[in-house]
Amino acid sequence: MRVLLRFVVVVALLLVAPFSALAQDAGQVQAAIAQLLTSGQRLALPVERIRPALTAHYVNGRGAIYWVGTGRMDSFIARLKQAKLDGLNSADYPVAFLSSLRDDLNPNDPQAAAQAELAFSAFFVSYAADLKIGRIAPQKVDPNLFRAQKTIDVQRVLTDLKKQSDPNKFLAGFEPRNVHYQSLKKMLKVYTQVIDEGLSWPTIAQGAVVKAGASDPRIPGVRKILSITGDYEWNDTGSAMFDQNLAIALRKFQLRHGLEAKGLLGKQTIVALNISPEERQRQIMLNMERWRWMPDNLGDEHFLVNIASFQLQHWQSNIIVDRMDVVVGAVATQTPEFSGAMQYLELNPYWTVPYSIATKEMLPKLQANPMAYAGDFEVFAGGKVVDWNSINWSSYGGGGSFPFTFRQLPGPKNALGKVKFMLPNKFNIYLHDTPAKDKFANSTRAFSHGCIRLSDPTRLAYSLLERSGMDQSAVNNVWAGGQNTRVNLPAPIPVHLIYATAFSSENGIEFRTDVYGRDRKLYEALFGRAGS
Repeated sequence: MRVLLRFVVVVALLLVAPFSALAQDAGQVQAAIAQLLTSGQRLALPVERIRPALTAHYVNGRGAIYWVGTGRMDSFIARLKQAKLDGLNSADYPVAFLSSLRDDLNPNDPQAAAQAELAFSAFFVSYAADLKIGRIAPQKVDPNLFRAQKTIDVQRVLTDLKKQSDPNKFLAGFEPRNVHYQSLKKMLKVYTQVIDEGLSWPTIAQGAVVKAGASDPRIPGVRKILSITGDYEWNDTGSAMFDQNLAIALRKFQLRHGLEAKGLLGKQTIVALNISPEERQRQIMLNMERWRWMPDNLGDEHFLVNIASFQLQHWQSNIIVDRMDVVVGAVATQTPEFSGAMQYLELNPYWTVPYSIATKEMLPKLQANPMAYAGDFEVFAGGKVVDWNSINWSSYGGGGSFPFTFRQLPGPKNALGKVKFMLPNKFNIYLHDTPAKDKFANSTRAFSHGCIRLSDPTRLAYSLLERSGMDQSAVNNVWAGGQNTRVNLPAPIPVHLIYATAFSSENGIEFRTDVYGRDRKLYEALFGRAGS
């Protein structure tokens, strides 16, 4: 009996010993962490950056050891190796350094364990921040980006770590949850898979336009690309004949790339076909970064104006309830990116002419004919209307001051048409009607001085003004009267002006050309110059 009892005691001690040792080791690591953080000596830069938060967590709050001896290091390192699937760059994170910290851990060296724990926590926080707020501040990329600088609560990240045993599941909570970002992430996985599989991507030579029914040696290459992109859904025969199936596939491809969907093989279509999967992968990554800059909550109802695709979308509860084509700023007068709120509409609006248009476009004509604009415009000086005949226009210009403001009267010639949709902002950007309807016939619609022209503003006005108690008949009566009328909306509606050159739609994965060159600037800011 004594022998059996002694055996049981020995087994029990053997079973308990590792846990006691582990607890003792954890205590030693905890003490070593406290010593490092409170020593006053300068620590490695990533740790030093968030030292106050680490101290509050590990020392003041006696936060538990999360990385050392838990197996979680492997999971986080694997995530860093696949950072491209998050739209990030693995080369930006010290995978080899963290792997060496993990591999060189010595149970008898609590100091090294403490350094590893702090390093993993610091880089985890850094990765979480990159997912949530982006790698770079928008204003550092382009002066036309006006996104509010987002922040991350480092202390909260460290405190909440203990709530999730899997660090990768915890990281998922930092990504934007909107459908736009999540769609891009799925798109990125598709293109990354194409790249990883090493599928060859033919180069299509420029040449004469090819129509359905013709034969051309470039056709097999076109069919192969469209098979990879999922636009061509039939068996690839390798034929040089441009058949009807290829025409259908080509139209799908053209729709997804914002091209005229005529099913012809022409110059612009060939340019789009020749963009490699690697380039598309980078384009998707750039657009994921843009969505990290956006507000976490876009609004259950909101308007999205995509400058790059020349389209407005009206969203309600994650569903597009309306959309229309828009004209945006020309390259020389680019529409800025920002978020605002539509607060009211103006029926029969006045148009106050921007200073640059007044001095560069109107003044020369007035110098040639002083009454050139007298029929449709008022002229103000010092806030008061003045007589056109009282002004000697030849006295102004040549770099001198120009004290006048021009305001176009409501009417059929008014540059803002019958209605403008106001989202007060410092850039003086708004949405409006236009008498120049011909511009909407173009697939690339960058023509305005910065404001957003709508292809069907009447439909939108009817829809919004109904909320303010005005039916279509009442709206039409105001328009017919020609009187400038302001109508407030019952509640502001968020409006987000974005520049998305890659996005998902009912047509599938869509891409647009970088009309303003903002993709190039963002790429250089994130990855350096191409080829460097």
